[in-house]
Amino acid sequence: MFQMINKIIDGIIAAIRSEFGDNYDIYPESVEQGFEEPSFSILCLNPTVNQKLGQRYFRQNKFCINYFPESTERRTECQAVAERLTWALELITVDGDLCRGTDIHSEIVDDVLSFFVNYDLFVIKNQPT
Repeated sequence: MFQMINKIIDGIIAAIRSEFGDNYDIYPESVEQGFEEPSFSILCLNPTVNQKLGQRYFRQNKFCINYFPESTERRTECQAVAERLTWALELITVDGDLCRGTDIHSEIVDDVLSFFVNYDLFVIKNQPT
């Protein structure tokens, strides 16, 4: 399960880099201290796997991308970043295939943007040979 999550995180990172360039640090986990602003952190929230039929499973992968702004106009900066993330993360590439983001929404709390997006997909479980 976590290998797929890491591939989705790689796709999110690539999409953010494509939209924002290399001027932002991107942390693929929670950041407690010692991070630079502006920066992003990417967290997978409560992934689920449900068997559907035979070896077919539906995986729900909910992500929160936090953005830590650097300007004095922090709220305005967060709103602008949320708009750009909406379009940058609508479609990402995961393992060579396009994956559509759904349930996209964001909130700004304490001048930090929390941007939420789901990358849900069906997978086929391979039997070991």
